Amino acid sequence: MKLLHTADWHLGRYLHGQSLLEDQEHVLGQLILLAQQEQVDIVLIAGDVYDRSVPPAEAVALLDGVLARLVVECNIPVILIAGNHDSAERIGFASRVCNARGLHLRGTLDDLSPVIVDDEHGEIAFFPLPYADPIFARALPGGEHITDHQSAMSHIAGLLRAQIKPGQRSVLVGHAFVAGGSESESERPITIGGSGMVSTDTFAGFDFVALGHLHRPQTFAERIHYAGSLLKYSFNEVDQPKSVSIIEIDAAGTPHIDCRPLTHLHDVRIVSGTLAELLKNPDPARSREDYLCALLTDTDPLLEPMARLREVYPNMMELQFARQTTDPARGQASEDHRSRNPDELFKAFFRDIAGEDINPPQLAAFNEVAAALANDDVRVAK
Repeated sequence: MKLLHTADWHLGRYLHGQSLLEDQEHVLGQLILLAQQEQVDIVLIAGDVYDRSVPPAEAVALLDGVLARLVVECNIPVILIAGNHDSAERIGFASRVCNARGLHLRGTLDDLSPVIVDDEHGEIAFFPLPYADPIFARALPGGEHITDHQSAMSHIAGLLRAQIKPGQRSVLVGHAFVAGGSESESERPITIGGSGMVSTDTFAGFDFVALGHLHRPQTFAERIHYAGSLLKYSFNEVDQPKSVSIIEIDAAGTPHIDCRPLTHLHDVRIVSGTLAELLKNPDPARSREDYLCALLTDTDPLLEPMARLREVYPNMMELQFARQTTDPARGQASEDHRSRNPDELFKAFFRDIAGEDINPPQLAAFNEVAAALANDDVRVAK
């Protein structure tokens, strides 16, 4: 059986104030075309379809159009679950009506039954498992002991495994943070401090586990797979390939994973150099319309660098200076600045701006000016 696995669409998301809906529509068109060309048997959408629980109307319309093309026009069944960004109730709306057309929507934990799909080798039981908040998982039969995401997922996985028939192949579609996974800046943490992680052992007994939540495509134990996000949603993701996954499940239940890259309407990139270099020598091989962050290597003060860059790169979104390091010696927010004398404060300020320590002549010049200003204040006070 051939599957298309995708997740983390985040429809309705913005990047530095720029709506990404047009970009999302562009890659979703490629997803539909790929599903047709590959003649996939089912599409799995593993959560975070929307970027927030109350999505904009345009995002809802885009999802409606994509699902209509897949299910109605292409006659490809779809399993779609809610992620931690989604509203469980909104995702699950009209699910009983949609099931008859091959659109299987699961938002809450009320229904843990499998979706059964046949191929030439027999049945595959697909278990759609939406994001399982421990509070709601505790209401399941036997869930009184649940205290965190690990115990919640372990308990639910046990309930699902109990439904697998002897010799039946099984696929779990879920939304979770597997311990050891590589995170991205644009993910909304499930919990603080790692308590939301679950171990790979939790998914023992399933032939393939199609996950959402982590935005970087990655695979664990050759059968637990994150398809990754639809687009690059932060400048932390510039080096991440974005793709959807074609999965073939053989007669023995062994998954064969093939990641297919997506072509973006606008890439998300970081350009580096002096302001003059970036203005005069834009890379001719890359689009100036991409969503960009500029890492400037200038050491001298600059006049309105963002405005000047946007004359050449209209979608310049962020500006950073290479001289601003992450040196732990930089100013500490917890320290009361009133307890520090002026030259200590200026040393920290200079290090923040210049990326290096102030030299003695510069500090002497500062102290001379500071002393003159202090004398002026004394004369005014008298």
